[in-house]
Amino acid sequence: MLWGRLADSSRFGRKTVLLIGLGGTMLSSIGFAFSTTFWQALFFRSLGGITNGNVGVLRTIISEIVREKKYQSRAFLLMPMTFNIGVIIGPILGGILSDPAGTYPSLFGDIEFFKQYPYAAPNLLSAFFLLSAMAAIWLFLEETLDSRLEKHDWGIELRRKLFAAFSHKIGEASYEPLLTQDTNTEMSPLDSRQGSPRPSTIGERLRPRQYRRRYTQRLAFRRIFTRNVAFTLLSSFTLAFHVGTFNSLWFVFLSTPVYDPSKPPESPHAFPRNLPFFFTGGMGLQPREVGMAMAILGVLGIALQLLVYPCLSARLGTVRSWRIFLVGFPFAYFFVPFLSLVPSSETSPPPNPKSGIAVWVSIAAVLSFQVIGRTFALPAQTILVNNCTPHPSVLGTVHGLGQSVSSFARTIGPVMCGFLYGLGLARGVIGAVWWGLSGVAICGFVASFLVREGDGHEIWLEGDEEE
Repeated sequence: MLWGRLADSSRFGRKTVLLIGLGGTMLSSIGFAFSTTFWQALFFRSLGGITNGNVGVLRTIISEIVREKKYQSRAFLLMPMTFNIGVIIGPILGGILSDPAGTYPSLFGDIEFFKQYPYAAPNLLSAFFLLSAMAAIWLFLEETLDSRLEKHDWGIELRRKLFAAFSHKIGEASYEPLLTQDTNTEMSPLDSRQGSPRPSTIGERLRPRQYRRRYTQRLAFRRIFTRNVAFTLLSSFTLAFHVGTFNSLWFVFLSTPVYDPSKPPESPHAFPRNLPFFFTGGMGLQPREVGMAMAILGVLGIALQLLVYPCLSARLGTVRSWRIFLVGFPFAYFFVPFLSLVPSSETSPPPNPKSGIAVWVSIAAVLSFQVIGRTFALPAQTILVNNCTPHPSVLGTVHGLGQSVSSFARTIGPVMCGFLYGLGLARGVIGAVWWGLSGVAICGFVASFLVREGDGHEIWLEGDEEE
C-alpha cells in the first residue's frame, strides 16, 4: 500500500517505485544466496518483500496505457502470461543449478564454494535477471503518471543519445503509431509531417487527448474504502489465500515421502489406511521432478491464456467468467491428496518416488483444474480491482491495497495451512488441509456475488473532466 501511495505521488511516480522494487529484490536474492542460517534467510526474504510493491504498480501502468474496457482482458493477461513463463523457466533452472556439488559431483564436487553455498547459483542468476530488468526499465520505460509526464528522465535521455550514436553507423530505425479512426480518441500532438512538433513520450504518442488530464485533485485516503472496494478486496484476499497456499503446499506435497506400510509402528507415517479419507504420504519426487511438475503447470497456463481466455472473456464478460472459473479451484484442491494413492510403475515400489505414466497423467489432470481457474480468475480479479477504484487519482493506491491484501493472504495462508499439513501428515489424514482449502475456495465463490464491476471513477471531485 505504501509503494502504491508513493507511485501516485508526483515526487516518485511509477518508474521510480519499479526501480526501487527491483533493486530491493536483487539485494534480497544476493543475500539469500549466501545465507547459512534461517534468520539470515528470513531477513533477506523480508527485505525483498518490504521493498517490492511492483505488481500493483505494473497493473497501474497497464491500466493507464490501456483505457478502453474492451481491451482490458487482453492487456491484463500479459502479467499472468509472463508469470507462467517464469513458472516454466524458474523451477527448471532452480532444479538444475541448486546444489551443483551434490547434483554434479564429477564437475563441482571439489569446489568449496558450492559446498558452502549450495543454493547460491540460482539466486545469483535471479539477481542478474533483476539487474537486467532494472537497466531495461531505466532506459526504455516512460512514465505514465500525469503529473510527471513533462519531467526530465535521465534514463530515456541516455537511451536516445545511445541510439543517436549508433544510428549513424547502422541507419536510423523508428516506428510510428497507427492513427485511430475514432474521432473521440484523437491523437495528440500531430505528426511532424503536418508541421506540429513530434511527440516526445509514450504518453503523448498513444494517449487520447481527453485522457491527458483527467483530474486536478487527489481523493482523500479515507474516502477510498467504498462498499464495492471493500468487497473486491475481500474477494482478492480469498483468491490469494488459496492460490498462494496451493503454490506453497504443492511443492511440499510433491516432495513428501511416499507412504511406506513397512515402517515400524512408532514411525510418523505408520498409520493404517482407511479409504477414502484416512491415508497419508506424498509423491516423494526429487527437485528436478518437482521443477518438471511446475513446468507442466506453466505450459498449461500459457496455452489456455493464449488460446482460450481472450475469446471466453469477450463473450462472457469479466464478472461472469470470473465467477464461473472460480469453481475450478475447489475441485483441484479436493483431488490433490488422492494423487498419493495413484499406483506407481512396477519398477518403482514404495518407498521410492512415484513414477509412471499414470502418475504424470494424474498430476496434469489435477493441475488442469487449478490452472484453468487461475488462468481466468487472476486476470479478471486484477481488472475488478482496477475498475473498483473510486477515483483515478488513487489508482496506484488501490492497486497497492490490493497487492497488500494479497500479500497478507499469501503470508498467513502457507503458515496456517503448512502447520495443518504437518499435523495431518502426523495423524494419518494428509488430505485434511487440502479439503479445508477447497472449502475456502467455495467461500470465495459465494463471496463473488457481492462484487460488481466499477468504472474507475465512482466519486467525482471538483475539476474532474468528463470522458
